[in-house]
Amino acid sequence: MLRFLTKLEYLCRETVLGLKRGGWMNWAAISTVTVLLFLFGVSLQASWQLEGLLNQFGSQLEVSVYLETGVSADTLKPVIERLPSVASVEGTSKEEAWSQLVKELGLSSLKDATQQLEGNPLVDELKVKATSSAQVPALAQTLKQLQGIETVQYVDEAVQRIAQLNRGFNWISVMVTGLLTVTAIAVISTTIRLIVLARRREIEVMQLVGATRGWIYLPFVLQGVTFGVVGAAIAGGMVYGVHRAIAHALSQQADFLQFLAQSVQLKPFDVILLPIILLTFGASVGLMGSLFAVHRFAKL
Repeated sequence: MLRFLTKLEYLCRETVLGLKRGGWMNWAAISTVTVLLFLFGVSLQASWQLEGLLNQFGSQLEVSVYLETGVSADTLKPVIERLPSVASVEGTSKEEAWSQLVKELGLSSLKDATQQLEGNPLVDELKVKATSSAQVPALAQTLKQLQGIETVQYVDEAVQRIAQLNRGFNWISVMVTGLLTVTAIAVISTTIRLIVLARRREIEVMQLVGATRGWIYLPFVLQGVTFGVVGAAIAGGMVYGVHRAIAHALSQQADFLQFLAQSVQLKPFDVILLPIILLTFGASVGLMGSLFAVHRFAKL
């Protein structure tokens, strides 16, 4: 146990000494990793939120059915309820819809508004909810073929647009993340090489007294991992701060934006998973950069 603690103390001391020798190059490496992981964290978080928004739309997806003039909602409601892909049907008479519309428009009198338009211009409406979001397109086509139905509307196009946006965003994120990962590895590798060169005489002395190459270069590898971990910690704090700011700004706006504010809230599991992913990714980038750096010197 004492031997293990002695080795651990040596590794920590040599790692800290190497970081001190790095100077401003350390911050160049850390800042590069921070930018990489910040953009990666934001894109990953945005992808999760878009998927959550898609699921939320899918779970609340329903078909709006507008009947022909003179057709009552009570007449078609039993027919539609018997369809196998229908979960529930809610009817709204044109009188109820007209009364609600007059209130929303802020008109003073329902009777006056009806007289000005020479009657109620609306038709009866049915809200049909499918058993699953996958059934909605087929259900809409079936409803269009029923006699007495004039128009069928649902938000499938909006869902498809969000799905396309999510796919495009993911492709862009992958390309940007890949480019920045290569850059971060190159910067870390250059930084570690400069630190190794600065301590070249010490390394030669250690080789003369019989120290193994793995033992000599392990502190430099740990320095690279440190760059990645510190950059991940900073990036994680920035991602969390941006998320909180956006959620707070949306919550102060109109009802629709408040709905978006609720949608961008991360699940407790995601809140725990995101820092773990960032720390793992950062440590991996730092490890690869440092291994590239010491590989050349270890062969000499």
